[in-house]
Amino acid sequence: MPLDIKKELSELQTMYKDNARTNSFNALIYGAMGTGKTNIARTCRKPVLIHSFDPGGTKTVRDEVEKGTVYVDNRFENEDALNPTAFQAWDKEYHRLKQGGMFDKIGTFIIDSATTWSAAAMNVTLKKAGRPGGTPQQNDYLPTMVLLENAIKDITSLPCDVILICHEDTDKDEASGKMFVGPLFIGKLKYRIPILFDEIYYACTKENSSGVNYFFLTRATGLYKARTRLGKGGIFDTYEVQDVKALLKKAGYNTEDKTI
Repeated sequence: MPLDIKKELSELQTMYKDNARTNSFNALIYGAMGTGKTNIARTCRKPVLIHSFDPGGTKTVRDEVEKGTVYVDNRFENEDALNPTAFQAWDKEYHRLKQGGMFDKIGTFIIDSATTWSAAAMNVTLKKAGRPGGTPQQNDYLPTMVLLENAIKDITSLPCDVILICHEDTDKDEASGKMFVGPLFIGKLKYRIPILFDEIYYACTKENSSGVNYFFLTRATGLYKARTRLGKGGIFDTYEVQDVKALLKKAGYNTEDKTI
């Protein structure tokens, strides 16, 4: 039976436009300590929900928490490797919120940071292997990577903006001998996780006579890994001020906060 080509293509256009991911912003933001990564919550679409794994990491946005524009769940910060609970507690809470429609009302969801989040996941694997608090062995990495990759695939499909904050890692290309700086992940996740995000920014600082300024590197250089899909066609400068709403506006995206 011949297809109604016009109808088929029209349905594809509608499906694309209605897809939550098409209309949202998701970013992997990495950098050294003190480069403003957590502080970017101030510039995101509100309300912002942060699931914090870094002990004390959200103190920089305490004033926003008090104003009720940023909400922090820091119960995942205290982890005992010998009796790990953080990742499983997070997984249970995340799915509870998702099933309850929380992310339909949240402007931006942030996990801070992937480093301690990944460590919590590894603690689960080690406990299951009967070696809680031990040193990871080769066969511990695959189940941990599967756990993390599945979780990230899920959060990047949410109907809100999503940011995963990471620390930086230095890597060497064995073929060319060149050094690269990219997001810190275990094993092959350093290659597989960035594929799941539209935006990969390197958070950095520049000092001048007026003080320290905070920037996102939005395009790859010879040393640092970065990428932008929103800033296609040169819309974004190579170095952009750390302001998520300003970048969304540049790219023609909605910058309005959500109402609860």
